[in-house]
Amino acid sequence: MPVPTTRALAAADVRAAAAAGRRELAVPPHARVTPLARDTARELGVLLVPARPPEPAPAPPSAGAAAIRHVDAREIALDPFPYPGPEPGQDVRVGDVVDAGHGSPMAAGFLTLTRGCFPWTLTYDEIEYVVEGELHLGIDGTTIVGHPGDVLYVPKGSAITFGTPSWARILYVTYPADWEGSR
Repeated sequence: MPVPTTRALAAADVRAAAAAGRRELAVPPHARVTPLARDTARELGVLLVPARPPEPAPAPPSAGAAAIRHVDAREIALDPFPYPGPEPGQDVRVGDVVDAGHGSPMAAGFLTLTRGCFPWTLTYDEIEYVVEGELHLGIDGTTIVGHPGDVLYVPKGSAITFGTPSWARILYVTYPADWEGSR
């Protein structure tokens, strides 16, 4: 849903996003979000996220020079999870922020998920850092619960379930960077 061209985001904008089935609403830089809009978003389960500016093309690494990639996590907009597994009605979103295209042997990104769980088998190594909410990783009949600030390592070959009783946002780091190619 397009965000209004004015510098204010109102409760009506949030209600329109919710009516359209959106779980996130992008807020343009420097836009003012009214208190009623924040309350409405919380009540309707719409996450207000900073709009993602167009990403510049990565600069080619210089010979002998380190290439540093800086990502402002407040400006990350996540896309719907493109793989089968999440339960009907479960909103899972994902976005890589560092990958092989940046010259990295590892990848990193953010994942959000709503109430429920889904199975996943890792063909790569992964570290999960819980940013917000509560992450439940199920393995072999056991559930490991991660809270904000917790770090969880999931080794290659693990058959797990990703889940949460409410909502969670995690930062993941995978090795190798081309984790999709190893699926």
